Amino acid sequence: MTNPNLETNSPQNQKGFLRFLGGIEKVGNKLPDPFMLFVYLSLFIVLFSWFIASLDVTVEHPKTGEVLAIKSLVSGEGLQYILTSMLENFTGFKPLGLVLAMMLGIGLAEKVGLLETAIKKTVLNAPKGLVTYAVIMVGIMGNLASDAAFVIIPPLAAMVFYTVGRHPLAGLAAGFSGVGAGFTANFIITGTDALLAGISTEAAKSFEVVVTPVDNWYFMMVSVVILTIVGGLITEKIVEPRLGKYEGRVDKKLEEESPLEGKGLKNAVLAGMAYLAVLFIAIFWPDSPLRNEDGGLIPSPFLSGVIPIILFFFVVMGVAYGVTVKKINSTRDIPKYMGEAMRDMSGYIVLIFAAAQFIAYFDWTNLGTWVAVSGANFLESINMTGLAAVVGFVLLTALLNLLIFSGSAQWALEAPIFIPMFATLGYNPAFIQAAYRIADSSTNIITPMNPYIIVILAFMREYDKKAGLGTLISLMLPYTIAFLSVWIVLLLAFALLGIPFGPGVGVYL
Repeated sequence: MTNPNLETNSPQNQKGFLRFLGGIEKVGNKLPDPFMLFVYLSLFIVLFSWFIASLDVTVEHPKTGEVLAIKSLVSGEGLQYILTSMLENFTGFKPLGLVLAMMLGIGLAEKVGLLETAIKKTVLNAPKGLVTYAVIMVGIMGNLASDAAFVIIPPLAAMVFYTVGRHPLAGLAAGFSGVGAGFTANFIITGTDALLAGISTEAAKSFEVVVTPVDNWYFMMVSVVILTIVGGLITEKIVEPRLGKYEGRVDKKLEEESPLEGKGLKNAVLAGMAYLAVLFIAIFWPDSPLRNEDGGLIPSPFLSGVIPIILFFFVVMGVAYGVTVKKINSTRDIPKYMGEAMRDMSGYIVLIFAAAQFIAYFDWTNLGTWVAVSGANFLESINMTGLAAVVGFVLLTALLNLLIFSGSAQWALEAPIFIPMFATLGYNPAFIQAAYRIADSSTNIITPMNPYIIVILAFMREYDKKAGLGTLISLMLPYTIAFLSVWIVLLLAFALLGIPFGPGVGVYL
């Protein structure tokens, strides 16, 4: 059913590599749940702040020049701060409101079936010669549906390939690569942009820098195109030839969208276009309140309010689709579906409570500034302050992602350290955030910590009963290497050519 050269479970093949992956899985499984990880880290900050403060350590703030002493949380003042700030740390944490607001709209569109129908329509209607590229692009864009894309797109892509006489595992690999390795890219602003920007803003607070959800927009739009091409080439030139011709048979049928779903999608698109037309008129109307005092858009109330604008965009399209397919029969159904979307976010809300405390403690004790300045001074002492340091950060993040799958948890862990450190060297936090994103996404498809690895493996076994973890990893590794390599080149190209990463956002502060 598959090319025998792909069998990675045999000892003579990738035994060493599988042992390495097994080691990663073993170490990763010993890590606590991300929530508890931040609880333990918060306790560590409490004790560490007491130790460093006892040494009378001070640090000069690189921006204000103010000499700051490390403050101990094991003190009267520290205890007061812990108790009085806990709720404010949580409710005032920027990513919380940003992401939950975004998910009200995107979640509604997902629950009524709009996103799934749009995905099927795009893939099924793609010209036969462009099916591979359509699958990759739809996978990348699928992060609109958040983690749901992992269970929608790969099996759909496998069935599309099987239907047109190509190897279904190649389709599954292409879909998984787009969904996982291309997770952070998109043509429009998504919940990921809001989440990461909020964490970045919290981490850059001492530098009085605000990272907005659109600060990586240009870079991520270009990334969609580049990764689609690269992913398509990897599939057709490397993955599919290794698999060979598929000779198995499966009793599966590709379900196209129903006439009612097609009508719903059409109405949703029309509603979305009408919304965008009204928005366009509102922006360019003379003396529009959405533009700044000089009549420009960078910065402007439009960019500052992009989250509610996108929220209403998805609500309009979701309602139009839901009404058409009769999933929304009364106004009561709208909050019902939004509530279902919020229930899916419960784990994120719990995680944010612990992460918010860790970041707040790191900032209040001045440990963040001390670590940042010390790290920056070390890099300067070894003459590593240029883009090579950023590339090193990308590679480190890619390795860490093999152990910590949650992108938000990992960024909440890294941002308080690396954003101030690179800001001290003059780098824009939004640029460092972009560097983080490419590393975090690229290794999503090979880390055993990805909970959807097991789901993808189950899909694989529908077409190849002998498929194991080694089979899956060997299929996905070329995508990881290619995506990460090309993404680093693209990051450096933007930086060296002075191309903005988002509206008015460059490499340096």
